[in-house]
Amino acid sequence: MSDATFSDPGAPFDPAIGLLEFESIVVGIVAGDAMVKASPISSLHAGTVHPGRYLVLVGGDTAAVEIALEAAGTDTVIDSLFLADVHPLVMAAITTPNTAAAVTDDAIAIVETSSVATAIVAADAGVKAADVTLPALRLADDLGGKAYCFFVGTVADVEAALERAVLASEQRGTLIQTAVIPQLHPEMRENLGLELRFNQRVRRPDGRA
Repeated sequence: MSDATFSDPGAPFDPAIGLLEFESIVVGIVAGDAMVKASPISSLHAGTVHPGRYLVLVGGDTAAVEIALEAAGTDTVIDSLFLADVHPLVMAAITTPNTAAAVTDDAIAIVETSSVATAIVAADAGVKAADVTLPALRLADDLGGKAYCFFVGTVADVEAALERAVLASEQRGTLIQTAVIPQLHPEMRENLGLELRFNQRVRRPDGRA
């Protein structure tokens, strides 16, 4: 069993996910161990992120994820999320290498948050609200703990996705900045695929969680 994941690489993405961000690395490791021992989750991803924090991301059916989150406890938890019906594009953006290379000549909307959990919530809300793709969801590392995501599609669609993502982010109080670019320059697209440390731990060569 890998310390990063133990899901079947050929299986579909998990229907539910839970994420905990810990102030203490030690507490995070202990919590991750308790979560996987307490619940029949189908995937576990854990690792350090800036600025000296620890993320634990679990997936599985709704009941399994709820049990895992309960088993973790709340000591030094900075932020958390539970999505019972996460959109497959969200998990693909987290676990598939070089997804930013899929940015096209269409319009792009960018959401920046001060929280990893909020970025995931925003991404999920946006892709459920409009006909857009989610070519990138970047989490914490090399970002000072911040996170961001991109929506790509027509101007109308990315604006609709952004509106819903902003609403979801503001409800959590951690939205920093947003923007819509009608057509991204090719040289900027080439700079959007940098790998980040937590992302490297989460991702598998076949792109499956």
